[in-house]
Amino acid sequence: MQGMVVGRLLRKKPFSSSTALKSRAFRVTKAPSLLDLDLPDIWSSNPTETTNHHLPLRRNGGSDQIAAVIDGKSIADEIRSGIAGEVRRMKHSIGKVPGLAVVLVGQRRDSQTYVRNKITACEEVGITSLLEELSDDCGEDEVLNAVLNFNDNPSVHGILVQLPLPQHMDEEKILNAVSLEKDVDGFHPLNIGNLAMRGREPLFIPCTPKGCIELLVRSGVEIMGKKAAVIGRSNVVGLPISLLLQRHHATVTLLHAFTKNPEEITREADIVVSAVGVANLVRGSWLKPGAVVIDVGTNPVEDHDSEHGYRLAGDVCYDEAVKVVSAITPVPGGVGPMTIAMLLGNTLDSAKRTYVFG
Repeated sequence: MQGMVVGRLLRKKPFSSSTALKSRAFRVTKAPSLLDLDLPDIWSSNPTETTNHHLPLRRNGGSDQIAAVIDGKSIADEIRSGIAGEVRRMKHSIGKVPGLAVVLVGQRRDSQTYVRNKITACEEVGITSLLEELSDDCGEDEVLNAVLNFNDNPSVHGILVQLPLPQHMDEEKILNAVSLEKDVDGFHPLNIGNLAMRGREPLFIPCTPKGCIELLVRSGVEIMGKKAAVIGRSNVVGLPISLLLQRHHATVTLLHAFTKNPEEITREADIVVSAVGVANLVRGSWLKPGAVVIDVGTNPVEDHDSEHGYRLAGDVCYDEAVKVVSAITPVPGGVGPMTIAMLLGNTLDSAKRTYVFG
């Protein structure tokens, strides 16, 4: 519908001054808001299917070398061990520990699993966790009240609203209600805005993008001066990871569902980060030999041989990519564990600021 409106506007005859002079008054048609063109990013499972069949699968330097696996679980375990040590030191020195509050609305099984994993991770490093569970049909005011109560609780240093929220709720309104000083998810507009501006520092960096950068840095991947392709422009991952890569002086291209020839653009990149939620979207033919791939996608794929009837697959076709790139994150066991580790780290940082504990 929007495309039809734009088309009609483009077909109008250009305005001429002589037309206006024929009348003492004339009506100016209001230009459409740019926000009206904010179309949803919906990726097809194979936007360039025919092209993929004709492109040869490239290998690392023409050899059969298999890519190194970036083990997110082991790196996350190392980070969590350091956090646990800092929490113990804080408790011993000032008798305080960090606190994380989680607001869970509804009975989504995936959200319940994510929350359970976060609470378990808190327990393992000594962070206190509080959980507010609300029903699917609760009012928006109930969720806002839960957030505001945690804002006022001095023992809570981080607040996490588990997404997605039920459709009848204003997600932006609820997230904006989280105190800036406790926004450990890093989604507050001021945190994202400060991340985008050179010379500014956000209080918190969104957990998944922060984890992606940690994986690159701790794996010894050079970012400065490299070409990076970020596939997907969500507020949660795509946008902030593109900003972080720029901060590390990469030249970044942000691809979305309306990008023309995404495989050609991606094939130029030294670093590829994919976060669109479409299983096996990125084929081996999309990738530059020797590139480094960070696969954020976690997509259930039917698998009758699996205990649960499905397995998890990334956005990148792993079996093809490992024959082309120099390093890649697996799914699962890549970015996922890092996201939780970054959440714990942000909560610790918040508590340190609150207690002026160095």
